[in-house]
Order: sequence, then C-alpha cells, then structure tokens
Amino acid sequence: MARKALILLEGHRTSGLLYVQAAKRLGLHPITLAADPTFYDYLAAESVEAVGVDTGDLGALIRECSGLRATYDIAGITGFADFDESVYARVAKLCRHFALPGPNPASIERCCDKFIQRQLLAHSGVPVPAYRLATDATEAESFAAQIGLPVIVKPALGSGSSGVRLCRNADELAEHTTYLLGGKHIWRSSPRILIEEFAQGPFYSVEIMGNEVVGVVAAAFGAPPHFVFRETTFPAPLGDHEHKHIAEVSLSCLGALGLGWGPTNIELRWTKRGPVVIEVNPRLAGALEPQLVYLACGIDLIAEHIKLVIGEECDLRRRHSHTAAARFLIPDRDGILDWIGGDSQVAAVSGIVEAKLYVEPGTPIVTKGDYRDCIGHILAVSPSLAQTEAILQRAAHLINWSLTPFPDP
Repeated sequence: MARKALILLEGHRTSGLLYVQAAKRLGLHPITLAADPTFYDYLAAESVEAVGVDTGDLGALIRECSGLRATYDIAGITGFADFDESVYARVAKLCRHFALPGPNPASIERCCDKFIQRQLLAHSGVPVPAYRLATDATEAESFAAQIGLPVIVKPALGSGSSGVRLCRNADELAEHTTYLLGGKHIWRSSPRILIEEFAQGPFYSVEIMGNEVVGVVAAAFGAPPHFVFRETTFPAPLGDHEHKHIAEVSLSCLGALGLGWGPTNIELRWTKRGPVVIEVNPRLAGALEPQLVYLACGIDLIAEHIKLVIGEECDLRRRHSHTAAARFLIPDRDGILDWIGGDSQVAAVSGIVEAKLYVEPGTPIVTKGDYRDCIGHILAVSPSLAQTEAILQRAAHLINWSLTPFPDP
C-alpha cells in the first residue's frame, strides 16, 4: 500500500514547521513543493522531502503532483507563504483538479484581491472602512481628500503588512504613493493601491474553522506609521456583548465572500460604530495565533486543518481555559546586529513556553515596516490574563541586543 502523503506548497517562518510536525503525528508523509526549498531552514532540520518547482505555475504543480502520485497516495494538499498570498489560491485549484477536499478557488481568489474583497463585503452590508482604488498619485491625492486624512495606503494585493502605511498628512501620502508606484515596491501584478479610512479602535483577530468561531485574539502594534505586531493575546479580554457582536460580523464575512471551508482569519477594529472589518484572510493567521489558541484552550488549529484537508472531521472541543500571549521583538532602528541574548534566561522563567531568536550577530538589520522586521518572539501562558502579562513583561526585559548604525553613505 502506498504511503499517505500531505503536499505542502511553499512554507512559513512560524507555522511551516508546525504543519510538518502535525502531519507526521497524523501518520502522513509531508512533502514540500517550493520555488526554493533552501529558503525554509526547518525542511532540512526535520529531513522533510522537498521538491524545487515553480509554485507560481499551476501546470508545473499539476505535473509534479501527478508524478508524486506514482509513488505516494496523496491524501491532501495545502500550503502557505510569508510573501505570497496567492499560493493558497493555487492550493485550492490543485485540490479541485485532483478531487481532494479544499476551499473554493474562486472564493479564495476574490478574497486575495483586497479591493474585490472590500466591494463584496460592503455589498453584503458588512461594516468596512471607506475606501477607493487608485492607480496613480493624482487619484490617490483626490481620494484621500474625499475620505479625509489620516488614511491607510496599501497594495490591493499583498500580505504581512508589506507596503501598508498610515499617512497622516499630504507629504506622507505623496511619499508613500511614490514608494508604491515608483518602482521600489515589488508587485506581483499591475500596481493598484487602496486608499482607506483609518478605522480607529482596539484591534482584534478572529480565528474561524469552517463556520465556527474558535476565538478572538487581541493584538497591539508597534509605533505608527507602520502596522507591525508587537503583542497578541488569546483569548481577548472582551465582554459577552462585544464577543457576540464580533462573532456575528465575522461570520457574515463568510457568506459575503463564499468562504466557510477550512480556516478563515478576520481582522477588525472595534470603533465608535462597533466592529469594522479591516481584512479577511482565507487561512490561519501568521502571528503565532494558532500557537496561542493551542496553549490557551488545547485546540490544535493546524492539526484540525490538516484533518479537513485529508477528508476527516475536525474536533474543536476545548480542553482547558488559560490565557496565552506573544511578544514580538522589533528593533527601533537600522544597523549591524552586534549581539543579541537573554533567550536562555527567558526560557527558564516559569510560564514561558518559547523564546526564539530569528537572527544572529553580524546580521544587517534594515527595518521595512512589515512582518520582516521581527527578529524573535516570546510565548507565555498562565491561568490568568494579569499573570500572563506579568510573565511576558518580565521575560521581555531579559532579552537585549545592540546595533551599530550603518556608516553614512
């Protein structure tokens, strides 16, 4: 009998290894298809079978999977990428081609285009920020004036907050529009930017599996004008009314976008008019949220997602009730990393689950205002929110680093 295999398209810095480990626990042989398998260091560390292939070419992926079927029983296909949201759309198409469980490809593609997503949500009555689509600086200036400064300016296609900026005045608007449209930002399609109202209020991230809200994560960002996660907490400290309202709005997004199979992550803010949806992602969140959910209530979202991918039923029953939180380590300036340390002391702190550094001394640090700025993270869990926050704060003070500024050009 052929060995059951799980095909993983590309990888992910924080979730990729967890998918590999969960697949093995479920008795599956994980195989990664990636444009550059060496980009994901956990593949070699875990001795994961990896195949180099152009993951942007659907035909090449179909041929590669067809070849693998001669050796393996392909039980399911899924995937993710730090840098390319469209990978999941190709996952959906591969699942459809090989008659495997998976999301609706058309729904995923609609969702990945933030402008189309906005239109569909607004048409269905889901509360969203005011928005316009611009293709040049003149349109961007005009639309920002219509909406009213400050505005959020971001690419219509993208992920990880890449190219997303709060523009508080006309100069910042002109500078960021020039950056996005002037050739510095890397586009995977024709340049189109969204000009959006800045919805102000606490930020929440909702994790959904199928049509069930698993929970709500509270998130805080670093200093504006960028939106880089600084801390995430699960469950979010919400009253019953707020939690119910957020859940209702989140579930309404599924119907508006034709989602409801597998994981969905919905980002929103609680504003003066209640929950306002910022973005819907047809996947699990990447900011350590699956780990927080597992630590806090015992639901392994990654394993349950894989079960759906291979045609089994998932189990979303809670095993316990704790509070988990993550702190992300973000440098406040550029330079050469002289030294970084303290992670071993942090690991010895009671309640700390993980302290991980992504960089080594000698690494050039160039902040970009997105997920790539993070140089490490700390995970903590305890029976209460206050206790978890205290543990995280104590641990964060133990990690230090030093940067030498780059020499002036």
